[in-house]
Amino acid sequence: MQGSMNNPSLIVHTPTSEKTKGGHKMKRIEISMLFALVFCAVVSFLALNGEYDQVRDSVLRLHILANSDSLYDQELKLKVRDALQAEVDEVFGGCENLEQAIFAAESNADTLRRTAEETLRASGCDYSVKISVEPTMFDTRTYDGITLPAGEYTALRVEIGEAKGRNWWCVMFPAMCVTGRDGRQELDAVLTDGQVSLLEADGYDIRFRCVEWYEAVCEWLGI
Repeated sequence: MQGSMNNPSLIVHTPTSEKTKGGHKMKRIEISMLFALVFCAVVSFLALNGEYDQVRDSVLRLHILANSDSLYDQELKLKVRDALQAEVDEVFGGCENLEQAIFAAESNADTLRRTAEETLRASGCDYSVKISVEPTMFDTRTYDGITLPAGEYTALRVEIGEAKGRNWWCVMFPAMCVTGRDGRQELDAVLTDGQVSLLEADGYDIRFRCVEWYEAVCEWLGI
């Protein structure tokens, strides 16, 4: 008996060692489940952002930069906004997609610039106006129950004077921000029902916050 107790090759399995093995097995299962959940979440998010990419590729934003933050310059900005929105039907009336809207905006850039300048002159202001169509980063914005996710959009950019004041933005095509227009109905013309439903968020949806983080990281990485 004494010899067997001193024999180093003799291994005695105790309940404690079995419990330890069981604990390690459960830990591996939990880690595997966690990785599976993370994988599913990433795949779902990428699919969601893919839908949002199609939204970004379907609308033309309007981005107006005021000369400064003075009350006078901010009021001028809104007057220019109203004047340009009055041109929506004439400029974008026959457009069916973003490509056509971009072509229309670029073709009518001089006309839109003159409209903005005439509006300023009528208010006794001689600021210059620069109009361009270019990619622009936007934060998440909600217009009458429709939330557009953060990200890079093509925008009709209007710079008034030094363009150092607070800006104003909305959607030029489709004309969902024009007074009297139904934003949902305007979007229905260029998006699927499923895509429009994704934009109808009740309050500040966590989905849009996640998209903001994702877009911010991509911009920082230069992706």
